[in-house]
Amino acid sequence: MPIDFKKTEKELYQPKTVPSIIDVPEIVYFAIDGQGDPNTSAAYQSAVEALYSLSYTIKMSYKSGNQPSGFYEYVVPPLEGFWTVGDDFYDEQSIADKSKFLWTSVIRQPEFVTEEVFGWAKETLANKKPNVDTSKVYLWKFSEGLCVQIMHIGSYDTESITIQKLTEFTEKSGYQIDMSENRRHHEIYLGDPRKTVPEKLKTVIRHPIRKG
Repeated sequence: MPIDFKKTEKELYQPKTVPSIIDVPEIVYFAIDGQGDPNTSAAYQSAVEALYSLSYTIKMSYKSGNQPSGFYEYVVPPLEGFWTVGDDFYDEQSIADKSKFLWTSVIRQPEFVTEEVFGWAKETLANKKPNVDTSKVYLWKFSEGLCVQIMHIGSYDTESITIQKLTEFTEKSGYQIDMSENRRHHEIYLGDPRKTVPEKLKTVIRHPIRKG
């Protein structure tokens, strides 16, 4: 059976609809940075296409006998995003203007994906699908550290209510939200908005914290 991180690491991908605290370890990602409204930005759509294309190039490598050392069969993890609008994510006016969003879109990779494997995947994909732009994708090892998280069920536009729950829980638990340039609002998309009605979408929302 292919490894599915959503099932083997439920603490990272299946939080409850009430807040909880988690210490997130170092994870390997394919990542790409950008700016703009994800609903209308061509750069965002291009980024998502590049991330998935590279991820599936590695996942399917065993079929041609070109799998990396240490390869095992696995389910490609969900799309994730780290978001900010600058110095203050909680500024409601800034949040409302999605054209100001700064984002890093990522897809987790198995631990056997190294810089060498990444380079091979880019070269292989370029030969098969030269129209997919992978020039801005990079391999990112990131340890998110201490965070508070919750499962948000519903439209992305109603996240503010869930975020308020996170904030209240954090303060009552003796912690503070610890947003910075390197520690940002984090979303993990467990639902496909193309196939799922907005009120049933599942999104993990995670914020970095520190002891108050």
